[in-house]
Amino acid sequence: MKKWLLGGAIAIAAIVGIGAQTFSRAYAFRGSLVNPPMPAPDFTLNDQYGQPFRLSDQRGKLVLIFFGYTNCPDVCPTTLAQFRQVRAQLGTQAERVRFVFITVDPERDTPERMKTYLGVIDQNIVGLSGSQANLDSAWRGYGVYHQEQPSSSTGNSLDVIEHSAPVYLVDAQGNLRLTYPPVPAADDLLQDIRYLLRQR
Repeated sequence: MKKWLLGGAIAIAAIVGIGAQTFSRAYAFRGSLVNPPMPAPDFTLNDQYGQPFRLSDQRGKLVLIFFGYTNCPDVCPTTLAQFRQVRAQLGTQAERVRFVFITVDPERDTPERMKTYLGVIDQNIVGLSGSQANLDSAWRGYGVYHQEQPSSSTGNSLDVIEHSAPVYLVDAQGNLRLTYPPVPAADDLLQDIRYLLRQR
């Protein structure tokens, strides 16, 4: 009887030990961790419906930020398609996440243009434009590089913009928490978002 009790105790201890190791194992973020987290640079811009959007008003939600432009031929539509896929997979949790697209081409990306463009991809993505001063502040805050380039088709038309294209994740406390390379994998975004939503 004593041997049976001892064996049972050892088995239970082993199970508890395995469980403790499983739950104590640190989560490995898919994006690059900003450590320590830093307050995300605030900005106020106008969305595609002409309404003001201020980053600091989004506290309590996760915010993914991407800079680009509607005439972009490659990285921008691909990244926004990833946003759409992640939103769909989040289901009802998507209400706790904001997906934000900020233009680097304000002359062409008017609110009307952003509304039409995002209406084709996903109308729930927030498309932001605004005054040159407000955009300059946002670009500087996130270290955004952008430079007009001559179109290869005409040789002199400045309709192509070379730009940096990381994705930034701001947590529910308003801190810049993670960054991702251009066109991050949808599953990487999804796993990190789900983890951060659970932490709340």
